[in-house]
Amino acid sequence: MKRIILIALVASAGCATVPPTNVHQPMSARPAPRMEATGGNGAIYQAGIGRPLFEDRRARYVGDTITISIAENTSASKTTNNKLDRSSSNVASVSAMSRLPGKNLLGLDLNTATDTAFEGKGNAGNKNLFSGSITVTVIDVLPNGNLLVSGEKQLSISDEQEFVRLSGIVNPMFVDASNTIRSLKVADARIEYKSSGQLNEGMTMAWLGRIFMNVLPF
Repeated sequence: MKRIILIALVASAGCATVPPTNVHQPMSARPAPRMEATGGNGAIYQAGIGRPLFEDRRARYVGDTITISIAENTSASKTTNNKLDRSSSNVASVSAMSRLPGKNLLGLDLNTATDTAFEGKGNAGNKNLFSGSITVTVIDVLPNGNLLVSGEKQLSISDEQEFVRLSGIVNPMFVDASNTIRSLKVADARIEYKSSGQLNEGMTMAWLGRIFMNVLPF
């Protein structure tokens, strides 16, 4: 029994897990059959070809592919500076008492002073640069003609697996003649670059450590 458990642990450690994704599913779609005009094949016309002779090759049907040029360059910064000063003083004295008990309090002086200061500063910045290209598949055609696209590219480098994923909504009017569109013109774009392997596992905290981090109050 112990030998079986050990073999299972070794096998699971050697297999690279696919990282989860947030892109639209499915990653690809098969083209649906389209009704073609009946007739025999000729010198120009070929039955089964769904596009006219002089029509361009831009994606417009489910199953068509489109190349997206990724050119994302975002930067953001935020600076905050808070300062609060507050001071107060109180002076009280007993100089004279007439026909009242407690004459021992004559000449008693009371001076109090408080001073509160607070100063806080914060600075945050974020910059991302992502460039490349990926060919995705049309997985749905919306009623207004826009295309819902999704795709994935996997790269295997030694024992590391690299995953590039992209999905979004494309307006066919923005697609150029080479069937390419920039990622800046993709609506609801979801772009991911993730990896799976020993290097990625080395940069991830172990599950037992994450449990202690969530339980410890300090």
